[in-house]
Parts: sequence; C-alpha cells; structure tokens
Amino acid sequence: MSSHREAPGISKDPVADNTDLYAFVSPDAPDTVTLIANYLPLQGPAGGPNFYEFGDDVLYQIYVDNDGDGRPDITYQFRFQTQLRNPNTFLYNTGPIASLNDPNWNRRQFYSVTRVQGEDERVLATGLSSPPCNIGPRSTPNYPALAGAAVHHLSSGETVFAGQRAEEFYVDLGAVFDLAVLRPFENLHLIPTPATPGVNATNRLNVHSIAIKVPRASLTRDGSSPTDPSRASSVIGVWAAASRRRAKIRDDEGDADDTGAWVQVSRLGNPLFNEVIVPMGSKDRWNALAPSADNQFAGDVLHPELARLLPVLYPGVFPNLAAYGKDRADLAAILLTGIPPGIIPGFQNFTGTTQADMLRLNMAVPPGSSNNILGILGGDLAGFPNGRRVFDDIVAIELRAVAGVTIPLVDHTFTPDGAASLLTSGLSPASVNSPSLSSFPYLGVPYDGFDNPS
Repeated sequence: MSSHREAPGISKDPVADNTDLYAFVSPDAPDTVTLIANYLPLQGPAGGPNFYEFGDDVLYQIYVDNDGDGRPDITYQFRFQTQLRNPNTFLYNTGPIASLNDPNWNRRQFYSVTRVQGEDERVLATGLSSPPCNIGPRSTPNYPALAGAAVHHLSSGETVFAGQRAEEFYVDLGAVFDLAVLRPFENLHLIPTPATPGVNATNRLNVHSIAIKVPRASLTRDGSSPTDPSRASSVIGVWAAASRRRAKIRDDEGDADDTGAWVQVSRLGNPLFNEVIVPMGSKDRWNALAPSADNQFAGDVLHPELARLLPVLYPGVFPNLAAYGKDRADLAAILLTGIPPGIIPGFQNFTGTTQADMLRLNMAVPPGSSNNILGILGGDLAGFPNGRRVFDDIVAIELRAVAGVTIPLVDHTFTPDGAASLLTSGLSPASVNSPSLSSFPYLGVPYDGFDNPS
C-alpha cells in the first residue's frame, strides 16, 4: 500500500487507514472518471472468524477540487452499517454464500452514498450491499458473481462498489525500509550483497476498496465534459480521507457510543507523500489537515530527505543533488501544484499556485492505447502523475523523480545521472502476476484464505 501504516496514529487504526488512491479516465467508458480509495492494509486472506470489514463508526470520503484551492467542491461520503443475523454462532457464514441475501451469510454490511456540493447535500442511495470477504471455495464458491452483484448503478449516474479486492500496489517493503535497499542494485549499496530480483511484500494480500465511476461532466466546475487538455476546467484534484467522531464513551459492559463532530484521522492524495516526504513528527498532524494547508510542507518537497540519502547509501552511483543547490521545483510541480502548460507538449494538470497534495487528473486526456507503467516518464500522458492508474509503477516513478530524472522539466541546464533513470524496486505488474480487471471496479478478485499459501 502506498500509504499503509504511514503515520504513528493511523498505524493503530487500520479500519480508517487510507492506503491507496486511484483516479483515471475509465478505459472502458471514457466519458467517465473512476475514483478508488483503499482502506484496511495488509489483509491476510485467511482472516477469520472475524473477517475484514469497513467501520460502522468511520466516515469515508472522496473529495474533488475543481477550482484549484485545495478545498473540496464535490464530496462523496460513504457510511456503513453491519447487520448480524445470528448472534449465537461464532461463524461468519453457516454454509455456502450463493447470493448477497443468502441466509447462510451471517454478518453483512450495507452502505449509503451521499454527494455534497456546496450547500447541496443529497443522499444518492441507501442500503447498498457490500459483498462478503472471499473465504474459500466452499464458503464463496462463485466469488466473481457475488462481487458483480455488488456493483450498483445509481439513478444519479454514478456506479459504485465497496468491498474486498486484491491488493494491486506492488512494492518491496522489506527492502525499501531496510535502509532503502533496492534488490536489483544491492551490490551497489553501502552494505553490498549480491543483486537479486525484487520481492513483492503485498503478494496475495487484500484490501477494502470504495470505487465510484462518475460522469466527467458532473465533476467539472462548469458542468461541461472536457475535451481540450489545455483548458484549466479539464483538471481536477482528488484526495480521500477517513474521519471519526471526536469522542468515544464506553459503559461498564464495554459498549461504546461515538459522539461529537467528525474529525479527520487519515487522508491520501499522491502516493507515498506522507510516508516518504513528511517527517515523522508531523505525520499525524498532516493526516488531520486539508490539502489547502500543505504549503507548510513545501520545504520537505523542495528538499526531500530521500534525495540526500540515496547518494549516501549508494556511494558514487546516484547523483548528489545537494551539489545541485536549487529547490526541487520539479517535485513541487508534480506533487503540489500540478504541471503547468508548456513544460510537456500537449499536456498540463496545473491547478494553480495553491500548494496542495492532491492527485491531479486532466480528464480531457483519453486512456492510452498503449499503456506504459511509468506513466508520463514513459511517454504515456494518461498515467501518473496525471491521476493514477491501478498498474502504474509508482515506486519506480517516484524513485526516479526524487533522484533527479524530472529536474529537466523545469531546468533544462540539468542532465540527470544515467543510473537515476534506471531506479526500480525490481517489480512490475507482469512480475507480480497482477489480477487487475479491464472493467469496473478494476482491482482484481480478492484472494481467498483456503487457496492462499502461507
């Protein structure tokens, strides 16, 4: 997960932990945009008898900013309610689950979707079914059909899904957090060992996803469907969040009531922003803020710690950007303002001068006919940092950016080190056998506990 356990506080609250965010023009319906927010990181599929679920006490939100001020203009809110059929069994299900209303399924979740735009707050749907977790071939013998039945088409034009999905973010966590070891370059590390292929730490794990497909015209500031990438109205900023009530009160029997205003405890825009950019002492505070307050973290973007560490950990391999001596205006453009017009021919996702961590998506850029997992670095304008697709190689893209590959976008006098353009954790969708789908909700069928090796 690109922001799994990224702050001390939220690492203790996985139900509210916003782990990944995706925003892209839907490849099978290019007049729509798909937004996906993931929660509950690092789910082992054999997670019974209390299988994973959304929190009834959490407000899940997906925000859209269409005027560039780092504040929401459109909000989709999701609230969940768990219903227990039989409180006198320890089992999640007492037989095969053949449908979403199967009496064998004991613990079900339903949810509502609300759209907020200015003073207009509309409940779009209530009582929508989430699918069960994928337990195994006896309990959930036709899981794709169960998940398909949980894709809901709303009368307001949106399509929604909320439930368990396969983890698609591939990353070598064990190496990256062991002093930034990149296994393909291990022999060049400060503590050298033989180079080896990357190891996907999220292999065969699951997440819980909230996915919504929205007509593009309902996200723009003027209600038009964008066709011209050069127009400012074609660009939106997207982030997701989770909030809890201000107070929880327990009685003598351990039952709890939540009260007070909603307080944001997790948020996510660009992948790895809080995890890698924000210092440890500020991470919990960052999670509570709106993107409009992110100018206070601009210094961490302009002078990222990882850029200073790479040449120390890989002596003589990656460039010492301290010698560059300039602010990293390229990273500020990518992460805080969007890329202005005139830097990349035919492309911009600039939202203005307000510095805010958001995924910025130019909705007038059509899905690529030949997808490149390196996104814009690979010449594919439909990929990260123009939004983010499920298969984009976020780790390689951001490593290369931090190491200086993107500096020439704003400083043509700088020539990046050749090694920087090769940075990777050694993983790709092909190497990890990604189970992603070509249609909504795009994230693959979750792994089941019975067939999942330890």
